[in-house]
Amino acid sequence: MSEKEEKGGKAYQLGDDGGLYDALCTYAKGDSYPYHMPGHKRNGRASVMAPYYEIDITEIDGFDNLHQSEGILRDAQERANRLYGAEETFYLVNGSTCGVLAAVMSAAGRGEELLVARNCHKSVYHGAVLQGLQVHYCYPSILPEYGIYDGIAAAEIKRLLEKYPASKAVVLTSPTYEGIISDIKAIAAVVHERNKILIVDEAHGAHLGLEEHMPPGAVTEGADLVIHSLHKTLPSMTQTALLHVQGRRVDRSRLRRYLRILQTSSPSYVMMASMDCCIRYVEKHRAEGFEFLRRQHALFCEKTEKCTYITVGKMEDLQRNASIKDAGMAGSSQAYHLAAWDIGKLVIFVQNCSWNGRRLYDIMREEYHLQMEMAAGNYVVAIMTIMDSEEGWQRLADALVQIDGRIEEEEQKRGIRQSTEEGSRPGVCRGRKSIKRNSTENDNVRQTIEAGDIDKSKARQVIGESSTEESKVVHIIEAGDIDKSKARQVIGESSTEESKVVQTIEASDIDKSKARQTIADDSIDKDENRERQVQPQIGMTAEEAFFSAREEVPLEEASGRITADFINLYPPGIPLLVPGEIINDSVIGHIRESIRIGLQVQGVSAEGKVSVCTVKCCN
Repeated sequence: MSEKEEKGGKAYQLGDDGGLYDALCTYAKGDSYPYHMPGHKRNGRASVMAPYYEIDITEIDGFDNLHQSEGILRDAQERANRLYGAEETFYLVNGSTCGVLAAVMSAAGRGEELLVARNCHKSVYHGAVLQGLQVHYCYPSILPEYGIYDGIAAAEIKRLLEKYPASKAVVLTSPTYEGIISDIKAIAAVVHERNKILIVDEAHGAHLGLEEHMPPGAVTEGADLVIHSLHKTLPSMTQTALLHVQGRRVDRSRLRRYLRILQTSSPSYVMMASMDCCIRYVEKHRAEGFEFLRRQHALFCEKTEKCTYITVGKMEDLQRNASIKDAGMAGSSQAYHLAAWDIGKLVIFVQNCSWNGRRLYDIMREEYHLQMEMAAGNYVVAIMTIMDSEEGWQRLADALVQIDGRIEEEEQKRGIRQSTEEGSRPGVCRGRKSIKRNSTENDNVRQTIEAGDIDKSKARQVIGESSTEESKVVHIIEAGDIDKSKARQVIGESSTEESKVVQTIEASDIDKSKARQTIADDSIDKDENRERQVQPQIGMTAEEAFFSAREEVPLEEASGRITADFINLYPPGIPLLVPGEIINDSVIGHIRESIRIGLQVQGVSAEGKVSVCTVKCCN
């Protein structure tokens, strides 16, 4: 065997039963001279990338055409189709984004209506802009134990379809970036009862349903259009994806036309070979691969269970709080809508301490050389697949246990230092009162109150949420004979312990629906503000705003203006604001806080400006 064949031996073995990769390798070994694209001409002198060029060809005789496949590419797509059980499957070399755009634009015509889960990827909204769609939103609820989005409720989809009966399709994301899986079967029944199209962005769930012990995928659960990113959770190259279609509701001719428009006319044969090898590998190794994934996940959870400040989100924890199998959740204080939680998504929370998700992310990357998928306000996400090694699982578990011990030491030192500092200040009570999360209406709020000269035995704190600005927390202190105009509340500490936030509460005639509190504490942000339920008003359609005249204004001066562009955290790429929505103080606070703790916010310039429509709101 030549050195060249040895270097590619492992990859060649994955496709050694006659797939696209084998055909490309056979062609590369032949004596055909390329008087065609690409310009590297498969020449070994091209660059250090030359070894990869050997199988990089264009649509030449014998290698089919993706946009009108009749031979080897048709066979490859049909192989993928058989694995997932759809009626028809399309290769995507422009990523899941291309599939989402094609699905949305084929399901709803120009100017028509669409029902969208508000936690969908930005590509859904891009499709709405390009098609000039009128979008109605379904806001998923929040899991109070973790502060992340729950699954989409079928009952809520039913209610919204009754409210917006002209909606041509329903679009939702399952699993979410955090691995939350919705009950697609129940949602599909509701959607199809009204003869609507169900589109599921299952980009993070290409592995679902491929083995009996894994949660079922959206294809077998009845969705009409399903998009998979093979590269996210299976052994395939970045940018490779699939689009599945089934049933008679989707105009497949229209779908193909959009795919021809949205996909490149020169698809990469290297990427397509990667997809074919991926499908073949999963067909052969899925049983042992997913069994290994489950076993390692169980060991990982067992090892990290001892942590005090670090928590790994698990379905079992939710099941202990309420039985999600009982319809209506009779007798339960919390109704859950998720059907499952993907074990391939490790959502690692830091709680009850001064750390935030960004600090955990940085420490793991810089000190342990563990690169997480993303960081959020109070958690990080690690993606685990059938290709992870035992070493990978162990290194992560060991690091988390060590970091948890480090946090404990820091918190103990903080507590001693804080007690010393408080003791030197007259009129400040040394006691700390922590409002723990429970199953009451306060269960997603945790605060430490240091109440100056308030008699804590009499003080009472009532915590509620504004009905108009859901992300703001209202604090009312009723404290016996305290002069409420002078009462002070010290809320936590920043992670750098540079200062404390002091707020005077005028509690005599607070309008609870309007009272607001600005919170600048990582520990508070992480427990009650992980995913804010911001529901801005709509000033105009996304298309109108996106293509309207615009100007840039400082974020702090943008309240009341109509946003002209997308503002989103990336990852995961879920818009905080969509063109046409009216910016409010709540959204500004969320954006500002995200920037402060080091999250990547797209749509805000380096100078802190955002694009708004020159047309002002009329209200």
